[in-house]
Amino acid sequence: MLEDHLALAAAGDWRTDLERNVAEDVVVLTGFGLFTGRDQVRVLAELLEAQLPGATFEYTTVLVHGDVAFLEWTAAGPATRVRDGADSFVIRDGKIAVQTIHYTVEVTDGDG
Repeated sequence: MLEDHLALAAAGDWRTDLERNVAEDVVVLTGFGLFTGRDQVRVLAELLEAQLPGATFEYTTVLVHGDVAFLEWTAAGPATRVRDGADSFVIRDGKIAVQTIHYTVEVTDGDG
């Protein structure tokens, strides 16, 4: 499931990812607040897409132990980047049930 989630995220296909890999009653904790359910996670995905238009993502750390996973990532787009992305997951019944997300968007003035 995590491999599918990462592949779909890298392809920018968060809509398919949401339906296939995220529990309907998912709970996501972020610096932006607490989000519950797929509809609210859709808002988060749209926010990330707006903050990092045209970005490519690199997953620098992927660790899984049982039903818990940890991910570190970077992203770079034409005018913004993230160097400190970190997500954690609790996976139940093959779906993301709980997730934490942290990242800082930096403006790059086009220097990548």
